[in-house]
Amino acid sequence: MKEILHCFLFALIAGVVASQKIQVEIPCNLRETSHGSVCVCNSTYCDYLGQPELTDNSKIVVISSSKDGLRFKQTVGDLSSGEPILVEDQQFTDENFKADAIVVDENRAWLQLSNISQRLFINSAVKTARISVKREQRFQNVSVFGGAFTGTVSHLLKKLPKDLQDHVYRSYFHPDGIAYNTIRTSIGGCDFDLEPWAYNELPRNDKELSNFTALDPRDLQKIEQIKRLKTIAKIDNLKIMAAAWSAPTWMKTNERWTGFGTLRSEYYQTWANYHLKFLELMQAENMPIWAISTGNEPLNGVIGFFFVHFMSMGWTPWQQAIWLNDNLGPTIRNSAHSQVLIFGNDDQRYTYPSWFRKMRSSRGNSLSYLDGLAVHWYWDELIGPQTIEQAHAEMPDKMLLNTESCIGDKPWQTHGPELGSWQRGESYMKAYTQDFRYNFNGWLDWNLVLDEQGGPNYINNFVDAPIIVNASSRNEFYKQPIYYAIGHFSKFLPEESVRIETTLENQTNLFTQLSVVGFQRPDGSVALILYNGQNLPVDVALNDSQRGAINLRLPPRSWHTVLYK
Repeated sequence: MKEILHCFLFALIAGVVASQKIQVEIPCNLRETSHGSVCVCNSTYCDYLGQPELTDNSKIVVISSSKDGLRFKQTVGDLSSGEPILVEDQQFTDENFKADAIVVDENRAWLQLSNISQRLFINSAVKTARISVKREQRFQNVSVFGGAFTGTVSHLLKKLPKDLQDHVYRSYFHPDGIAYNTIRTSIGGCDFDLEPWAYNELPRNDKELSNFTALDPRDLQKIEQIKRLKTIAKIDNLKIMAAAWSAPTWMKTNERWTGFGTLRSEYYQTWANYHLKFLELMQAENMPIWAISTGNEPLNGVIGFFFVHFMSMGWTPWQQAIWLNDNLGPTIRNSAHSQVLIFGNDDQRYTYPSWFRKMRSSRGNSLSYLDGLAVHWYWDELIGPQTIEQAHAEMPDKMLLNTESCIGDKPWQTHGPELGSWQRGESYMKAYTQDFRYNFNGWLDWNLVLDEQGGPNYINNFVDAPIIVNASSRNEFYKQPIYYAIGHFSKFLPEESVRIETTLENQTNLFTQLSVVGFQRPDGSVALILYNGQNLPVDVALNDSQRGAINLRLPPRSWHTVLYK
């Protein structure tokens, strides 16, 4: 009966929206799981939220998600009234609860609860966090949000009914979804494919790449799916970023897909031509490539081979500088695809900034071919953002993108999805906030969708994803807290939004789990992303340099996008 009611509601709302051109607001079909809760989508029902409109200067809109079950809930207020904006949390009716822990702070204690509303507090006063917003202090623009369209993603999408595929596309790329504008894909295979592969595997030792004359059927399938994506999402200017995981084995010193191995120097120009051929063939299919990188995670084939068993090819920074300066850079810049951006490194934060210093020592001009720097987030919990800050200070003219992220890859983590995990969503929220405070221009997540195991792929390398497909029934998928954490940024920050200064003025031990980052959008409005990681509600006193005081009350374990002019 519940599913029938949701389908009826979806059809009713869709009809009203189509006839009256009002904002789309289709609520989450929330389902509790052993790790938290997810929003369930099927062929006839999926949650969406249209872009809020600030119709006048006094309107404020707060979009909220919480551990207790809020998902993109809108709270609308009137700034001219002077009244605080109160975000009401989800109310659960189940009276049973489980106490995970008792937390004691300054002689006050409260229960940290799971699976139900965290509204039982013992002698706990609500504290006030004071945040200043200075619009005049402007930093980097933010213009890139997206995820990876891997072989695994393509394989899973093909198995779904067309209507369900369309909901995946709309959920990610339509403005009513989370408004992605970019995808990342591999040149040849990657670790999330059903087998390792590359173009021109045969004939061997073929410097002319005589067998690289057409796109592989796997890429042609992706192209058809991307065309459908663009139609459903109504997105014309989709950016595509491409990176190679490995050359054909005959180009490599170890003649294997993985392990300790680098590109043979006699094939440096062949490997540059390989990239150009891919650009040409994609262009011929009306799928122009926006950017490429110098190769995915180059240290995997140098030091990472002890624990990395998927496709990889090693580079040292000195070798890569030679190839970029003498081969790839001139090949792309002197071609019909000279506008394609080139990003360097495409590896972990701990390689910064030393990787580029070593490249410069090998070929002094090599970095001039780079338009941007690509970073993966996998060891960010152990390596601070100061390394990125140093790299940005040395190369302030380069774009800075996080180009890969997922959870479940570490030995101490659950390998594969923790369906509904709020904690994993919080990890994303904290990481996005930190990166944007350190001058990143965008973020590309890893797989758009995975199955219940976190795959499939050829090495059983199972991880988590923002959307998990029920590959057994093929009739529904699940939007995880990760999806909404990303969406609190990507959905509400259109291209050319600019970060502005935000400061938590009374940051003490009471507010270690509170963070904020702010942006001015192209229409002049402000978007603040606030995270309350505490098990208590918090009052927020904003002081905007142009609007003055704005007061909010935010529920426990929640994140919010605050929009106002």
